[in-house]
Amino acid sequence: MDNDNRKTLVVIPALNPTSSLIDYVEELIDYGSFDVLVIDDGSKAETKAIFNRLNIMKNCRVLSHAKTLGRGRALKNGFNYFLNLPNLDNYIGLVTSDSDGQHIVEDVVKVALEMKKNPNNLVLGSRNFNVFSLPQKIKFANKVTSLAFRNLYGRNIADTQTILRGLPKNMVALMIDVEGERFDYETRMLTKAIAEDIKITEIEIETVFNYSNVEKNFNPIFDLISICKVILLPFLKFSLASLSAFLVDISLFRVFLTILVFLGVKKGYLLILLTTFLARAISSFINFLINKNLVFKQEKNIKKTIYKYYTISLSKIFLSSFLVYLLWKWTSGSETVIKIIIDTILFFLSYRLQYTWVFKNIKNKK
Repeated sequence: MDNDNRKTLVVIPALNPTSSLIDYVEELIDYGSFDVLVIDDGSKAETKAIFNRLNIMKNCRVLSHAKTLGRGRALKNGFNYFLNLPNLDNYIGLVTSDSDGQHIVEDVVKVALEMKKNPNNLVLGSRNFNVFSLPQKIKFANKVTSLAFRNLYGRNIADTQTILRGLPKNMVALMIDVEGERFDYETRMLTKAIAEDIKITEIEIETVFNYSNVEKNFNPIFDLISICKVILLPFLKFSLASLSAFLVDISLFRVFLTILVFLGVKKGYLLILLTTFLARAISSFINFLINKNLVFKQEKNIKKTIYKYYTISLSKIFLSSFLVYLLWKWTSGSETVIKIIIDTILFFLSYRLQYTWVFKNIKNKK
């Protein structure tokens, strides 16, 4: 890998592997720039000979779980091992792979090289779902999660479920703090990267798919629900906070509209603008407090966040009032009904800005 002699640690969680794992690890080590860490995630007794064989290989180490703890826990224990290496300066970062041989050595090399070239990026080795015949449940899981990432987070990720990933050294500690014990952990890694404004790079890889492994280890109902929960939970929390403020906003809009009309203000754009501003001034502050204290749990450095938040909020006020006025003038319908429709649309558009801009560098606590 050019003149840089630093190594990459390949971390491989393994649950009841076959003897082919031995050949795979040997091939990785023979490449010359890889050390290998295999995590035995509570495998059956009959596979112990495989791990014993791996543990005596040069440049390979085996960590064992007394019982199965899950892929996410195995990865995090591997990350912790990496950060405690006495010669950590000799490493670029680490690459995660699988024990069933579905990721060929050439692709591990591609991910490692890309990680070296872009040391601040999370690198994903992505399968091409248009040319490779994957099981329908894997295609479905990836389609659902990719759609959610695109619409809710503004990131186009072709393969959200890929196991082959490159983590530069400066990113490993960050990912240890991410929650998740099973397949959901790798999805949480992606949401964490987005929240921290980390660039995600994808490179296309070849995949030798092991059907028996996915049937054995991937629960299409439990794991898909768990993965979707990871992606949708921030949005649901944000939605509940926004719903509270939305109900306050609509109620105040109706109250102020009635009061101002009673005081003699003529119906028109000025009335709608003034009513929208008064209602939003109160409801937006309530929304900000809920987001700050309950959704994102931010405890300090709020000045810049407030500025960003109110930049969006003020823009929404003028855009909302203008669009409500146009539709009211065009349809002569109820201002309140029109406002509900317009603000619902603006809500989905603003979520992406709130997550990826206003609070993007805030560490979320559960």
